[in-house]
Amino acid sequence: MTYNILISDPLHKEGITPLLNHKDIHVDIHTDLTSEQLVAKIGSYDGLLVRSQTQVTKELLEHARNLKIVGRAGVGVDNIDLDAATERGIIVVNAPNANTNSAAEHTMAMIMALSRKIPQAYFALKNHQWDRKNYVGVELKNKTLGIIGLGRIGTEVAYRAKGQRMKVFAYDPFLSPEKAEKMGIAFGTLEEVLKTSDFITVHTPLMKETKHLINEEAFNLMKPGVQIVNCARGGIIDEEALYKAIISKKVAGAALDVFEKEPIHHHVLLELPEVIATPHLGASTVEAQKNVTIDVSEDVVNFFAGDVVRNPVNIPSLPLDTMNKLAHHLTLAEKLGTLLIHLTEEAIEEISVIFAGDLSDMEVSAFTRRTVRTILRRHLGPHVNEVNALYLAKKRGIIIHQGKTSEKNDFTNLLTLHLKTTSGTGCISGTILNGLGARIVEINGYRVDIIPEGHIVFIHHTDQPGVIGRLGSLLAEYNINIATMQVDRSDVGGDAIMVLKIDRKIDIHVVHEIQAMMEINDVKAIDL
Repeated sequence: MTYNILISDPLHKEGITPLLNHKDIHVDIHTDLTSEQLVAKIGSYDGLLVRSQTQVTKELLEHARNLKIVGRAGVGVDNIDLDAATERGIIVVNAPNANTNSAAEHTMAMIMALSRKIPQAYFALKNHQWDRKNYVGVELKNKTLGIIGLGRIGTEVAYRAKGQRMKVFAYDPFLSPEKAEKMGIAFGTLEEVLKTSDFITVHTPLMKETKHLINEEAFNLMKPGVQIVNCARGGIIDEEALYKAIISKKVAGAALDVFEKEPIHHHVLLELPEVIATPHLGASTVEAQKNVTIDVSEDVVNFFAGDVVRNPVNIPSLPLDTMNKLAHHLTLAEKLGTLLIHLTEEAIEEISVIFAGDLSDMEVSAFTRRTVRTILRRHLGPHVNEVNALYLAKKRGIIIHQGKTSEKNDFTNLLTLHLKTTSGTGCISGTILNGLGARIVEINGYRVDIIPEGHIVFIHHTDQPGVIGRLGSLLAEYNINIATMQVDRSDVGGDAIMVLKIDRKIDIHVVHEIQAMMEINDVKAIDL
């Protein structure tokens, strides 16, 4: 059988060699199709290879009656409707590792150019100015490089910075003392990295938790004269706050490869002599472009040969009968994982998923993948899915346990999650009650009965008279209505928890006021 592959964006010619050399694959290259022409043409193809130019929309996929796989020659899949692809059983693959070296080298190039003011000096010389005194730089040796996000690229930057004899101080939610020691770097909290570093480079995904992670409050924590680098994603740094920090001389310089809105033709930051910038060139090397194309081409070949694909970013739909059996429990697994990871601050070492009662008779690997996906997404972003979650966990040294027990308990089915962190453990259990739906029944040893949806406020406090009343009065001041309240305690006057369901999202300043109450040990606002 011959499989027809369409390449609709310009790709590296050598990179598609695995496709061209395969006897069962026929390749058509049309890189100038309009969206209408692509819709009209896509129906006869089994595979589609794109970069960022082609928009693989729901409409396009509706016309792709034979399409089985979409390959993205690069990392980001923002131009592909993953939900629509998954719904139609179309697997999507990308090339997340091939540009690691390129991005890490570009980051180091930006750090060096920033420290020695190379672009500014070059342009002065081009304008016939031989000016040495205004372009005195600083050495990297013995300077502290703060790395926020120690994934593939952040790790490579760390090794290169050590080669420059810099001190590396990193923050990553999944960084353990053992990994830091093995790498020969220091690690700490985000606040500690911000306060300590001479240079700061960010390497996190862009998501809700990292949007404007480096904001005015973060700049206020930094040392005077700090230098900032962003070759990751536009939006991690609040550009307005960065502008103010440079004007105030808190930040001595910034090197930017990415911006919140791209492409840019004018930007206020580019008016500042302290800023150097490139137009999103992190992966723009001959080698990276070749390697991403090779990786995705080989995955397409593997797919049609019936072999394992290395870099899937979605998973084909489960059979309908299986999905119907698992749907409510999969949702419960996601809710339990979301709540537990929001209650956990330290680096995760182990994740355990235990199935009891009726669940022990089911195919439960889907629960484990969904749970691990949910937990990792908290810090790694939406690219984590059921297919790659276990792989990503393994890459970060997180051990996954999956267990079944038919042991009798108070529920006909029970799903329990355990998280082991660098400083302790967390545990949460939930069940599906016949006719009543999902319930969270235990959190860290405290018995509760919570419907896992809506706006949740979790409070760890000391059991003292009047706490509940004062809390209720405080929320009433802000017109926040309590829908339900669950309370449990270890013993009289000891540790206790309150779990509130409220009618609307709570503002962060209200959370801080609750935290300031004398008996309150910890407060978490969580949206389920």
